[in-house]
Amino acid sequence: MRGGTSLCGQNAAGVNVCLAELYARENQRCLTRVGRGSMKLVTVTIPEKAVTVGSRIGLADTSLSRLFGLLGKRGLDPGCGILIRPSSSVHTFGMSFPIDVVALDRDLRVLKVWPKLVPWRVTSISLKTWSMLELAPGQIEACRIEPGDQLSIQE
Repeated sequence: MRGGTSLCGQNAAGVNVCLAELYARENQRCLTRVGRGSMKLVTVTIPEKAVTVGSRIGLADTSLSRLFGLLGKRGLDPGCGILIRPSSSVHTFGMSFPIDVVALDRDLRVLKVWPKLVPWRVTSISLKTWSMLELAPGQIEACRIEPGDQLSIQE
């Protein structure tokens, strides 16, 4: 928590959920299709912090889904995103909105974060990075994601 204020609330099961995720549940504008196929959606959490980062994270694990990513999208709601694997870097060429980006190792441990990465930028490349998580701008701060955090994926 920053400044003594809570950025999270509790869902019906008593689990802390980022306020941005609660907002996204009521406003269903999310990424569900990429290219010609449909993406599998997963939930990404930080168990140690009891925080749900997003419950509608598209899994981009095919050549086609990795190729298109978020291109052509006009925005991304909190609680939505895309997990690109394998990937050691991402770019925002051709995008019209900023995104939060999280670099993960093979065990889904956070290596580096890029909050509000603006269009026409490239993240650094690391041989330790195995996947990249692209989120709505502000999710890194709202969910307090930082290097060293261990993420978990539920299908």
